[in-house]
Amino acid sequence: MALKRINKELHDLERDPPPESEYTIAPIENDLFKWQATIMGPSDSPYSGGTFFLSIFFPTQYPFQPPKVCFTTRIYNPNVNSYGSISLDILNRFWTPAFTIRKVISEICLVMIEPNPYVPYPLNPEATLLYKTNRALYEATAPSDDEARSAELLAVIL
Repeated sequence: MALKRINKELHDLERDPPPESEYTIAPIENDLFKWQATIMGPSDSPYSGGTFFLSIFFPTQYPFQPPKVCFTTRIYNPNVNSYGSISLDILNRFWTPAFTIRKVISEICLVMIEPNPYVPYPLNPEATLLYKTNRALYEATAPSDDEARSAELLAVIL
């Protein structure tokens, strides 16, 4: 079931790709269960001009279980911890098989534009506090496109 669904989503993305100015997404080395996404920092966010990589791992129970998605590029955001884990409801308790990887990446782009600092347990408490108390300083601190850290995180994840 998972392979059939992943193939369908890949075909849909190839047939109707997202604008390259937003993100790209594809399997890694023909392994349909491991993908990489590259998000270009949204222009209406503090990440404008940055390039952010994410690793995507589909479980064998996909789409009945959500994919595991992590930033491999360091990003300063209330909803992302230092390991790249993302706090996103649709990747946890609100996941349904109706969601696609396109929807997941679109939601991650939205979190980059407008983080949700009001979750009960923010993944980055420091960024959350700064976002709530000093938005200008948060926006100056947020652009973090650290390639060395990206390689480090990817090694931990893989």
